[in-house]
Amino acid sequence: MRVTTIETRAIGDTIALTGTVQAQTEINESFRIGGRLIERAVEIGDTVRPGQLLARLDPQNEESSLQAARAQLVAAQAQLVEARNNHTRMSDLVAENAVSRAAFDQAVAVLQTAESQVNSARASMNLAENRLSYTQLHATAAGVVTARGAEPGEVVGAGSMVVQVAREGARDAVFDVPAQVKDSAARKSAVTVALVDDPNITATGAVREVSPRADPVTGTFAVRVQLNNPPLLMRLGSTVTGRVKLDTAPTIQIPAAALMRADGGAAVWVYDPEAGTVAARSITVAGSNETTVQVASGLNPGDVVVTAGAQALRPGQKVRPLETPQS
Repeated sequence: MRVTTIETRAIGDTIALTGTVQAQTEINESFRIGGRLIERAVEIGDTVRPGQLLARLDPQNEESSLQAARAQLVAAQAQLVEARNNHTRMSDLVAENAVSRAAFDQAVAVLQTAESQVNSARASMNLAENRLSYTQLHATAAGVVTARGAEPGEVVGAGSMVVQVAREGARDAVFDVPAQVKDSAARKSAVTVALVDDPNITATGAVREVSPRADPVTGTFAVRVQLNNPPLLMRLGSTVTGRVKLDTAPTIQIPAAALMRADGGAAVWVYDPEAGTVAARSITVAGSNETTVQVASGLNPGDVVVTAGAQALRPGQKVRPLETPQS
């Protein structure tokens, strides 16, 4: 049976992580309507300004709809002119008692219907004009193109990303970190970021956002560090290293092999040197990896924990340690 004596350790190490520079805000530019893409005017890496043309859809269907809407408006306006003339004539005749009141009321109703048809036709034409304008995609903000979607000739749906633009302004250094680093990183400490290609180009920053969900493939968490006045050479997409100091709060660590399950929770075997026996003790785990376990409660400095041979032990059993190294 192997044992280790518990002592507290201060985890104040500085670790280095590798990440990339990204814009704080990325915009997925997309069409409001679907259609066949006939032109994309920008490529990855291009700088765009607000209002700049990014892409175009085939406008044939929308142009035909607009022509039909205009024709309907012209017809409705012609009917309105006729209804107004008839209303004026009937007004004169009813004043002279030459026509019945019912005939005049009918002329009024026809006029109101014609006016409504003109308003409806005008709204349809405005909608058709808007849909025609939607066949052109313009940049909504200044930035740099970082990704592209459909290629010319493909049919795209409304809302599908055609061009992704990294907005000008603040930049982040984004790192994928394991859970134990995410949980123990000092919350207010500064992060020093340097270019991998030229470590002399540096910037400082602070943690802006920590993803609450781990990546399903790597099991890591995305941490975004807002950079303070990054140099021009620290461009979007640059590979950088970040250095951060972990919390210095005392912690107790034990080998992962010492951990066992008891009463639905975590426990370890604790050796009593005076009695020469072992007893199970429940503990609370703060974090773990493949080799070590961080203990939040349940153990104290000076406790002797069994690290090997635990599977063959029972409560109160007399044992003799093979060695008692310091942890």
